[in-house]
Amino acid sequence: MIRSFIYQERCKGCGLCIVACPKQIIGINKNKLNQMGYFPAEVLEPEKCIACGRCATACPDAAIEVKETDDV
Repeated sequence: MIRSFIYQERCKGCGLCIVACPKQIIGINKNKLNQMGYFPAEVLEPEKCIACGRCATACPDAAIEVKETDDV
């Protein structure tokens, strides 16, 4: 299965991936700060991800990757 993964330590929480996602399944995690002091984005409903790659294309920090997983 192919899904989007957000590397939270690279993410600055700009929200461009949230706007780009056609399924609206990405949000900002307001409960966790990363090492840079930002609230990172996260995929809220990974099972609904269609792996379109729009979030990865929109990310200015290369913090998102669309890749194959072992999930069933």
